[in-house]
Amino acid sequence: MTHLEKLVAIRSIMKEQGIDGYIIPSSDPHISEYLPDHYRCIEWASGFSGSAGTLVITQDFAGLWTDSRYFVQANEQLANSGFELVKLKVQHAPEYVTWLGETLPKGSTVAFDGNLASLLMANAVNTILEPLDFTINGHVDLLSVIWKDRPSLPMQKAYLIPVSTTGSSTKDKLAAVRKVLAQKNANAHLVSSLDDVAWLLNIRGTDVKCNPVTLAFVYVSDKEAILFIEKEKLDAETITDLANSGVTIQGYGDVYAKLEALTATDTILLDPKRTCYASYDKVPKTTTILEEINPSTVLKAIKNSTEVNHQRQAMINDGVALTKFFKWVEENVASGELSEMSICDHLQALRAEQPGFKDISFDTISGYKDHGALPHYKAEEASNYQLEPRGLLLIDSGGQYETGTTDITRVISLGEITEEEKADYTIVLKGTIEGSMAIFPKGTRGYQIDAITRRPIWATLRNYGHGTGHGVGFFLNVHEGPQVLNGANVDVAIEPGMITSIEPGIYREGKHGIRIENLVYSKELTSNQFGDFMDFETITICYIATDLVDKSLLEQSHIDWLNNYNQWVYTSLSEKLTEEERLWLQEKTKAI
Repeated sequence: MTHLEKLVAIRSIMKEQGIDGYIIPSSDPHISEYLPDHYRCIEWASGFSGSAGTLVITQDFAGLWTDSRYFVQANEQLANSGFELVKLKVQHAPEYVTWLGETLPKGSTVAFDGNLASLLMANAVNTILEPLDFTINGHVDLLSVIWKDRPSLPMQKAYLIPVSTTGSSTKDKLAAVRKVLAQKNANAHLVSSLDDVAWLLNIRGTDVKCNPVTLAFVYVSDKEAILFIEKEKLDAETITDLANSGVTIQGYGDVYAKLEALTATDTILLDPKRTCYASYDKVPKTTTILEEINPSTVLKAIKNSTEVNHQRQAMINDGVALTKFFKWVEENVASGELSEMSICDHLQALRAEQPGFKDISFDTISGYKDHGALPHYKAEEASNYQLEPRGLLLIDSGGQYETGTTDITRVISLGEITEEEKADYTIVLKGTIEGSMAIFPKGTRGYQIDAITRRPIWATLRNYGHGTGHGVGFFLNVHEGPQVLNGANVDVAIEPGMITSIEPGIYREGKHGIRIENLVYSKELTSNQFGDFMDFETITICYIATDLVDKSLLEQSHIDWLNNYNQWVYTSLSEKLTEEERLWLQEKTKAI
């Protein structure tokens, strides 16, 4: 079936069932950002392969609501699909729900599959549409009937990682979660989000590309902990180890019966952002539901000393691979044999040579020339540029190591650079440095760091349409909450022990894109009569190109930071490089 034929089929079923508007989120029962193939519903229906978006279908219109990261990609991928791009004004906002309320007549019926919708999304639909006399049905799956060759759910083996790696046992983590539940007078809790499940039980898997997680739920009460997972995924030793940690095993689908068995005396904590509506709706109406963030999400974000020490080693290994990569690109670009796709493969091969490498942490963004202006660009056969000794190359990439997760963006010159490119590069670098050098009171929120980072970019009347940074997991998801550096985060404080990206950018559609990204570790700095203060320690170890810098646009503090950073990179990596690589890196890290 073509995408247009799929749309016709969906509309036909909608008409049969009396559905006026149908919503398809990019999600799964665990409200994941990155999805198993079984749940890539938006891509199957419309052709759009981005990791964020929502399809809305009526009899007269079909649209994809997504944010500025994906505007160009969506326009290309939606061609001839019957779907049109609708540009979100605010990232992640349910603007499509408001559109439905304004477009459909009162009394209309709107439906969605509750296995794919978060409780937060369902609440938004109900809040906005119920006052308009809409009928809402959150238990409608229109795709399974049409999707004949739908991939099955992944069944790869899951495995446990040792306390020597994690720094905290499953018993201790369960105790920490139970302590929070007791403080909130809750006696039950369902953990749906896969990275929370992985952190809580020190379990990992390969069910989702680039994310070392396994499809499962965890139920925690004051008396028991149950892992709901396909039992074939666990060997006998893993089951025994989990039992020794106080965790029993039940089938993946048995989670719903457990929720239905709750009583009027129970209070269950459910995270509205990380729990699907189908799970929520299984809880009896007599049971008290406490809608709050998963305790594990907050606990997981604050890395312990073991995790931080391992993460530092992962950064060294990653830096070695990246040094070899950029040297190779520079030395081979004139051959005419390098392309956006081939260099991604080579970078992954270099990372795979490093100790503890398991996978890349997301699909590498290899954007040459105007492709660099697409923040989430992925090179494919149809778009694959050959590299030439001119223009800018943006590489946003990361690795999953047994000792940590990396995420880094660098831009390098391949030759013949314009003054506009140098100015944009220097101004973005200034933003990265400003954010990295920030000193701030304890309790500072993400929107404040976002503004500090953007200040030098705003000052030149430039801006970028994505957030400034996100949390990063420990051998887990490359995008991890609860902290995020964007204008919308007015609630979550930057806590000591968090690892967060700082990645400002400037994008000129049709010309070039700049983004310079490091990961930073937030830590306590000092206390005085004015309060407690914090700062960041940069932990990413890879040189920042200086041949693109216009020194006249930098203040001395920025020049000092850059020189000190590059010298630290050289010192950290030199012993792990060949003599030829050391000399090359020494040249790249010379003070300016």
